[in-house]
Amino acid sequence: MVPEQSWEETWDVIVVGAGYAGLVAAIAAHDIGARVVVLEKMPDPGGISICSAGGLRIADDADVALAYLQATNAGTTPDAVLRALAEGMVRLPVQIETLAQVNGAVVGRRLSPGNYPFPGHDRLGFVYVDDIPGFEPAQAYPQVRGSPAGARLFKVLEDNVRVRGVPVRVSTPVRRLIAASDRRVRGVLAEMPGGMVRLHARRGVVLACGGFEGAPTVQRQFWPAHPVLPAAFRGNTGDGLRMAQALGADLWHMWHFHGSYGFRHPDPAYPFGIRTKRVPDWLPGHGPPPDVKLPWILLDQHGRRFMNEYDPYLQDTGARPFDRYDPERQAHRSLPAWLVADDIGRRLYPFGRPTWHERGIGYEWSADNSAEIAYGLLRIADSVEALAAGLQVAPAVLAETLAHWNHACDAGHDPVYARPPTSMLPIRTPPYVYAEIWPVVSNTQGGPVHDAQQRILDVDGHPIPRLYAAGELGSAFGHLYLSGGNLAECFIGGTLAGRNAGAAR
Repeated sequence: MVPEQSWEETWDVIVVGAGYAGLVAAIAAHDIGARVVVLEKMPDPGGISICSAGGLRIADDADVALAYLQATNAGTTPDAVLRALAEGMVRLPVQIETLAQVNGAVVGRRLSPGNYPFPGHDRLGFVYVDDIPGFEPAQAYPQVRGSPAGARLFKVLEDNVRVRGVPVRVSTPVRRLIAASDRRVRGVLAEMPGGMVRLHARRGVVLACGGFEGAPTVQRQFWPAHPVLPAAFRGNTGDGLRMAQALGADLWHMWHFHGSYGFRHPDPAYPFGIRTKRVPDWLPGHGPPPDVKLPWILLDQHGRRFMNEYDPYLQDTGARPFDRYDPERQAHRSLPAWLVADDIGRRLYPFGRPTWHERGIGYEWSADNSAEIAYGLLRIADSVEALAAGLQVAPAVLAETLAHWNHACDAGHDPVYARPPTSMLPIRTPPYVYAEIWPVVSNTQGGPVHDAQQRILDVDGHPIPRLYAAGELGSAFGHLYLSGGNLAECFIGGTLAGRNAGAAR
């Protein structure tokens, strides 16, 4: 136990992480009378949250939302946790509208079905911050490239924290939790410019420091494919995961991450994967909009297709086919995979969609992909034979693959992977374009187990006293993701964690 006189500072609640979940938790704790401090290890707040699309999942009926969440989680998450999330989704629009009053932000609601046709999918929607008068995301957050809606949502939270006088200390990594002999969390050990500082939390600590997109060594222990490239942020290195484990926390959902596929920049200093162009999600049984074309196919190391390149929710399940291992070759079959298109497809639109949140990092993709060809990110082949040589596959196998694909395009039917017919384009017109493709993680779902009150649980199912999780750290989503669900969790779980930590004694 740490003696009282050895604390350099004392607060009621310490929040670790300054993304959506951390700032929401700080607001909630403050509003019930707690003295709160937020500690962020990176030089700028926002985490991966600020790069998001900014849409928060909402529902008009908690029972309906619960039914959908139960179906998509397939028994991986207790009903009590899902019930808390479902009830929060009903309250969320009013919560956002209340927070938006701080700066006159304009809030909009949209009906938008869930990603899969499970019961209740058609009763879900989104709430967005559509506008903030006088606010320009690129000027306010020059180190960020994501969706303007995600930046607007963060601005609303940042302004709410500011008017409450809650300090947010950046460049202040928390190295470990400090607990008594009974595991009751007493505070944290944080690294500040002057050295290590012990901060006392009289009521509780909220871990809202994200997942492990930036921790390849952690990923290697739980994910079959390696490497999986982070999409936008290197700061999430599993800090909260390790700190909770040190106090005996149980884990869940460690295999599950939200991710698709994309390009690896040829400059080894560029840290992020570049996801392919975001195409509209589509509901199974309905298909995507008829005008959406995807000009490429993906080939494995043998030169054969291995997946539907345009799954219903590509941003979530697009990375999963890369897990397949080839026992004969003693290597993953599709690491890397190859994107192949022709000259007509190359001219449709930019193939890549870079995002980032880091100072001094950024890459602008050219409108017609020509800069990427000149740079070597995309490569060119003038014939099928030259393309086979570039891919290092048998020319006869590649020719067969392209012939089958072009026949499927002509017939309007993909008999192998059921790609949406309206998205299919033949690959016939040289020069051909090709590039290495890798799985890309947008954000992780795994982490410490928590209950419906956001209390972190140990391996016996008991709460670790005064320790709470919020946001991406130990997400409730354990099987199929719901678009906008993690952002909703940041607000719903952040509110619960902040209130419960602020009320603890």
